[in-house]
Amino acid sequence: MNAHTHFKTILHNGKPKYVIMPYQQFLQMMPDYLPEYTVPHEVITLMVEKNISRLRAWREYLQLTQKEVAERMKITQAALSQIEAENVKPHQATLQKLAKALGLSVEQLQ
Repeated sequence: MNAHTHFKTILHNGKPKYVIMPYQQFLQMMPDYLPEYTVPHEVITLMVEKNISRLRAWREYLQLTQKEVAERMKITQAALSQIEAENVKPHQATLQKLAKALGLSVEQLQ
């Protein structure tokens, strides 16, 4: 890619964590890009500003309570709370259940 890329770096604890760039430049870099795998800016903002996991940020973005999501997953609210913890890496099967409960793709949760 020879064109100049304009992007913004978002720092977390003084270190680069995310990059924001114009959509058209992104499409040029990622020709196989699939929109259903995107993560809204608001979800990323919640993660950075509140220092929360992507799973919790998605739930909050969708304006769902832990109780509502836990019921959809047929688990307890306490179990969902543990899944949403900042440094937890849920099993693939758990991510699939959570994605279904939130109406998302697994890729959006990873």
